[in-house]
Amino acid sequence: MKKHNFNAGPCILPRIAIENTAKAVLDFNGIGMSILEISHRSKDFQAVIDEAVALFKEVLAIPEGYQVLFLGGGASLQFCMLPYNFLNKKAAYLETGVWAKKALKEAKLFGEVVTVASSGDKNYTYIPKGWTVPEDADYMHVTTNNTIYGTEIREDFDCNVPLIADMSSDILSRPVDISKYAMIYGGAQKNAGPAGVTFVIVKEDMLGKVEKAIPTMLDYRTHIKEGSMFNTPPCVNIYTLKETLKWVKEMGGVKKMEELDLAKAKLLYDAIDNSKMFVGTAEKDSRSIMNICFVMKEQYKDKEDAFMEFAKSRGMVGIKGHRSVGGFRASTYNALPIESVQALVDCMNDFEKENA
Repeated sequence: MKKHNFNAGPCILPRIAIENTAKAVLDFNGIGMSILEISHRSKDFQAVIDEAVALFKEVLAIPEGYQVLFLGGGASLQFCMLPYNFLNKKAAYLETGVWAKKALKEAKLFGEVVTVASSGDKNYTYIPKGWTVPEDADYMHVTTNNTIYGTEIREDFDCNVPLIADMSSDILSRPVDISKYAMIYGGAQKNAGPAGVTFVIVKEDMLGKVEKAIPTMLDYRTHIKEGSMFNTPPCVNIYTLKETLKWVKEMGGVKKMEELDLAKAKLLYDAIDNSKMFVGTAEKDSRSIMNICFVMKEQYKDKEDAFMEFAKSRGMVGIKGHRSVGGFRASTYNALPIESVQALVDCMNDFEKENA
């Protein structure tokens, strides 16, 4: 049976990226050794990381003055690494979900943190509007896509202080005006590659301005100087990220990704909005095109488990909502074909016909 992979992360990757990685694991570039065992200091791997950086810069149109880094530790390590490098006295955070809240918590270890707005009053089902950033903040932090709650910021707004964004789960899903950000970061395990590598896009002249001492490993300048190889990098993960970026480019770039992602999201949201049984959880003007969250209407709540079993029997994988919110979540990342979304819509419609 064909599987339709809606996992939230790690998630579906382009088939060609997986196949090429599998070949490299067996024999990398015909050198008689695996990508898993070659030296990260070798010319063969240096070519991999150089191409990955070049592709990231090309696909996202990253301007001069920005550095691309590939690090370990996930986006969660960045929650403390970025205030180490950017926070002198005060930072501003927009609290739009669990990961935004965790980032905010870590920043409080380094100085005053102002929550400019929060959607916690409605269980993070919307993106707050009309908030103001303090003029004396060292930076403003946003989480652009909230995987658990299915909300997303889909614009690059002007900010009166340096803007930093966690784009773990929507990077490469749309063109981004990088020049509006001091830094963009994220775990790769959604649109960019497999779990285990973290991307950082940082404006180099924003660094070196904090008064405190920074541990060597947590200083972005260390990794810029050493080309992401101050310590041994996650080599095979970077290789798969490179192959994923090649696929994005060959598919038509981030503009094409956005076109396809919007079509997938519209197909599923239309089905939810026209359903007698299902209802979306995020407010319509805040909806994510990456993570689509929905639940059973109140009168059908007792059928949630039955739908999960029905969906499983039809090849649906990963549609169970996050444990903190329940219901269902379909993650429609770049590599998910629209045929899988149509299969989920058909599954929902068929279950509704039998049970509503």
